[in-house]
Amino acid sequence: MNVPQHIAIILDGNGRWAKQHGMPRNFGHTQGAKNVETICREAWNLGVKYLTVYAFSTENWSRPKEEVDALMKLLRNYMKNCIKTAEKNHMRVRIIGDKSKLDADIQESIAKLEEASKDQDGLNFQIAINYGSRDEMLRGMRKMLKEYQENPFPVEELDEEKFQSYLDTADIPDPDLLIRTSGEQRISNYLLWQLAYTELYFTDVPWPDFTKKELVKAIEDYNSRDRRYGGIKEE
Repeated sequence: MNVPQHIAIILDGNGRWAKQHGMPRNFGHTQGAKNVETICREAWNLGVKYLTVYAFSTENWSRPKEEVDALMKLLRNYMKNCIKTAEKNHMRVRIIGDKSKLDADIQESIAKLEEASKDQDGLNFQIAINYGSRDEMLRGMRKMLKEYQENPFPVEELDEEKFQSYLDTADIPDPDLLIRTSGEQRISNYLLWQLAYTELYFTDVPWPDFTKKELVKAIEDYNSRDRRYGGIKEE
């Protein structure tokens, strides 16, 4: 089986899963967070090198304050526990998104986690927090313009490689496969630049129920695709 080097996942359906089980939405988010570690381990065992998950978008701030506060509490706990998890599973963890909008203690926990795991040689695990792809590109362009003002470069040097160097994912390969759980079939402002030639896979299974079996099904479907990157298949 040809295993994708990089899988991106939109973790959808936690709240609906909880409602189906007669529980509050926050219970679904807690169960979803627990499943992240499981899928990280299973992905690495299958041969995946990079895994990027969409945990909290720039648009999620519009949710009810009670839910946002609960998600931030969950995030605080996850960041602290993830240092031990990263060490145990040899994961390098990086956070993509606008971290400056998060509370100071969360930013501090993120910095500690990234520093503690930077030399791990296992799964490269990226968590998108306060992330939106349009926001990412705008932030990248602001960085580029600031650099240009301080040290002008020929306009002709601005190619895809240089543009990508200003993104949150600058040194991370583009995803080969995107998985979205829980039935929705849209990208939702996630990795718009990086998904240019990514294979898309949608499943009705909500994230808390997404198991190794479901991951293998997604990879098997990926194996059935003919990736031509705009070219044609030789007869």
